[in-house]
Amino acid sequence: MHMHIESRTMKEGAMQWVQAVPADFNGVPPQPRSGHTAVRVGRSMVVVFGGLVDKKFLSDIVVFDTENNIWFKPECTGNESDGQVGPCPRAFHVAVAIDCHMFIFSGRFGRKRLGDFWMLDTDIWQWTELSGYGDLPPPRDFAAGAAVGNRKIVMHGGWDGTKWLSDVYILDTMSLEWTQLPITGSSPPPRCGHTATMVEKRLLIFGGRGGGGPIMGDLWALKGLFEEGRERVSSMDPTEASWPSTCSSLWSYNYLWRYSALLSIQLLVFGGHGTAGWLTRYDIYYNDCIILDRASVQWKRLAVSNEPPPARAYHSMTRIGSRFLLFGGYDGKSTFGDIWWLVPEDDPMAKRALLSPRSRLSAVESTVQTQDSASVDVKETKQEHFTPLGEMRMRLGLSTMAASTAELNIVDESSDTELLALASTLVSRDGDKTTERSILVKALRDYWNNSTAVSIRLCELGPLLRDYHRLICQLQGHSLLEPVGFHHESSNSEMQMHRFYHLKNANQLRMSDIPDLLNEYKQLLYLSSVTSSSEPEQGFDLGLL
Repeated sequence: MHMHIESRTMKEGAMQWVQAVPADFNGVPPQPRSGHTAVRVGRSMVVVFGGLVDKKFLSDIVVFDTENNIWFKPECTGNESDGQVGPCPRAFHVAVAIDCHMFIFSGRFGRKRLGDFWMLDTDIWQWTELSGYGDLPPPRDFAAGAAVGNRKIVMHGGWDGTKWLSDVYILDTMSLEWTQLPITGSSPPPRCGHTATMVEKRLLIFGGRGGGGPIMGDLWALKGLFEEGRERVSSMDPTEASWPSTCSSLWSYNYLWRYSALLSIQLLVFGGHGTAGWLTRYDIYYNDCIILDRASVQWKRLAVSNEPPPARAYHSMTRIGSRFLLFGGYDGKSTFGDIWWLVPEDDPMAKRALLSPRSRLSAVESTVQTQDSASVDVKETKQEHFTPLGEMRMRLGLSTMAASTAELNIVDESSDTELLALASTLVSRDGDKTTERSILVKALRDYWNNSTAVSIRLCELGPLLRDYHRLICQLQGHSLLEPVGFHHESSNSEMQMHRFYHLKNANQLRMSDIPDLLNEYKQLLYLSSVTSSSEPEQGFDLGLL
């Protein structure tokens, strides 16, 4: 398994995951897939090619224009393969970009390993099947490759259907000559599904599945690619760069980036597929971020300040400036079509939601309360009085009623008397005597949007939670939390829904939930403001949003 790998420079600091929303893009994003490639071509394009979904191999090209924030499908011309323009459908192939050209090699179509070689000229969107000469590499899938300067491509390993490979090939893209690189001395064991990344003048090989099926976590460096004399492949001392014990079986995707503050290059690993168990082995998928600091030769976790995307492998992740764009993947059951950004905490996008689409609540389910459910709610109320937060509210003389009609039948903000009373107190504190409800609600929302978790008083939690519910329902009512094409129906990313929507009242909150609740609330405010400002012509009635 492979994917595009990037190097970058940025200041040291925490990162944050943000799920993409319709307002981030124009055009139609790619359909769900895994085993695809997404490479940065030129200065302003990310080209997604191929992949696999529901046992169907893909051959489409979908391009993200980073300057105009638009997805589009170019009409390509050129050589035909099996009656279609361009390469045949495939997944688990190698894609490498040099200047305005994207080179495609190898991959799998059904049970067939491929050995054809293609080039896409993105200036004119023309495919050309290339006929190389020299030491032609045999067909394979799950190989790994990278650009060497602005002229050559290096490819390593893979699986040919009968054995794991450890060969290294160099392609001169000007002469189209393939050369098998002789390796002396120590070299990595044969493998597939690994990554290959150029760092300075070395090719770093990491992870993969090896002979006999073990999943690896070793790191190797190939030197001499820019020199006439070839040096041997040398291994980094496993005692110096050993993989963390919690991730020792990771079958990973990884990316490179630079920390300008440290002046060192770090290897970033997100997600991947591994195995666990002792007597019985089973698959496990990851969603953590690990970095290797080459200065200290130590693995450590990347500082990420919020919840990551669902675990996955066979995904792509592409650098766009200081951001990373994560797309697609597979978790053993579902193929993903979601899009995520990994951004620095000071990025404007970090202020908004990790919003995951959830199924729209039907009007009947969200507004009808039967007598039976009401009786159950009374029992829940009694139990909730004895939660730590409920008991604290009782001692302070605050309301502890649960499952009120206002909480189950999500009312308009103009009818939420507790919210309006709280807003009036806030506004009067600033010397404003207004009683206009829209101004009161906006003032309260602005106040919460600029608040920290420690500044939220207990008496604010009830109105805050109800407004949280209200914002979700208003956005869902206009299908604004169901971005078409971002999620596959079988995607388990719906597990990353709004975590507090099911809570009927603030007594069910734990004190440790307040920061996350406030963060999600701010994200909802951001989404509603972005959507209302970007689509004024749609005539959406978002009330006070």
